[in-house]
Amino acid sequence: MQYLTLTIPEKAVTIGSRIGLADTFFSRLFGLLGKSSLEDGAGLLIRPSSGVHTFWMRFAIDVVALDKELRVLKTWHRLSPWRVTSVSLKTHSVLELAPGQIRRHNIEPGDQLLLS
Repeated sequence: MQYLTLTIPEKAVTIGSRIGLADTFFSRLFGLLGKSSLEDGAGLLIRPSSGVHTFWMRFAIDVVALDKELRVLKTWHRLSPWRVTSVSLKTHSVLELAPGQIRRHNIEPGDQLLLS
């Protein structure tokens, strides 16, 4: 899997340097299934995606909905296993992070993210 770095340039914040990209049918289908946790600095960017579920997951995750330009639309803190986010046609991709990362990095709707 390809790993990328994700930042919020306006806040001089690095969200993670081990952000996996799930952009194929199978990588989106399986996502984080089989993992027992996510480390700080790690995550999964799922694109395209208009929402996610946590069925069969073993741990909670922070979830960030993004538009086509990687601008934050909505956040979900510590989404527990067996939950579903809302689905939106404005959402183009979804970022899954370790629980607590949204608060730690002060990720808010309107923030512009940058992938490198």
